[in-house]
Amino acid sequence: MRIAAYLGKRLLRALVLLLGVSVLTFVLAELAPGNFFDDMRLNPQISPKTLAGLRQQHGLDDPLPVRYGHWLRAVARGDLGYSFAYNSPVTPLLAVRARNTLLLAIPAMLIAWALAIPLGVWSASREGRWPDRVTSSATSFLVAVPDLLLALGGLMLAVRTRWFPVGGMEAAGATGTGDLARHLVLPVTILVLSALPLLVRHVRSAMLEVLEAPFIQAARGHGIPRTELLYRHALPAAANPLTSLLGFSIATLLSGSLLVEVIMSWPGLGPLLLEAVLGRDLYVVIGSVMLSTLFLLTGMFAADVLLYTLDPRIRRPS
Repeated sequence: MRIAAYLGKRLLRALVLLLGVSVLTFVLAELAPGNFFDDMRLNPQISPKTLAGLRQQHGLDDPLPVRYGHWLRAVARGDLGYSFAYNSPVTPLLAVRARNTLLLAIPAMLIAWALAIPLGVWSASREGRWPDRVTSSATSFLVAVPDLLLALGGLMLAVRTRWFPVGGMEAAGATGTGDLARHLVLPVTILVLSALPLLVRHVRSAMLEVLEAPFIQAARGHGIPRTELLYRHALPAAANPLTSLLGFSIATLLSGSLLVEVIMSWPGLGPLLLEAVLGRDLYVVIGSVMLSTLFLLTGMFAADVLLYTLDPRIRRPS
């Protein structure tokens, strides 16, 4: 299969999924009671005529299909709508917050995979022995701990010990990357602890299956050193399911980062989305959901490209 056809199919599926998510988000927002301007009715200084004009200005009185069509045409121009609460376009608001979220999620993903691969390989190569039992017990414990509890525990540690800064991306008056790095340590650590156990388990499972394969047994018989056998022969053979897992790990880290951002007061998409939902800021909610979906699809698309590169069976004409 040619790469253009293979990636073209993946892109088409991604576009259909984005379209479906946008429709579902609009429908759910329509079913939710009230809107941003309803709370203004309680203010005696704002006349009903002014509220009616604001609703008409932002198209809230139009039928849902009409509003969705207007939004789609605006998205084609790079405009995700208008924020009622911030009185500004949604796109620049999301651009800044998305950068901050990626600044948190990308290092966490890289560190989690960098730890998960050697831990999973080490555990699988010692199946049934004490290193495997210790690793399995530790991952089981971390899986059982909710992300919320991890984040609250990290926050309590920062408040009690003052080892880490609490909240924000930098201290008042601070400059340079050193202060930003200090603010990153705790939320990134929480995200890594949240994602690591499942990744380690998947790596271990994939490696155990490969280590029982006949070609690995033959390689052992030829006296190939253990480290070379594990990392040069077994790990590449186990790479396919792990590559597929890459896209889903991005989704897991993204959803976890939104929670951590809220608790740790990190100025990313999480607090913005929470404020928008509570304030019924319609287009900020829709834009945040669409951007989160786009991050997930980007990770899955990257995994598809890696699979195409690594697995000759996909490139073989059907």
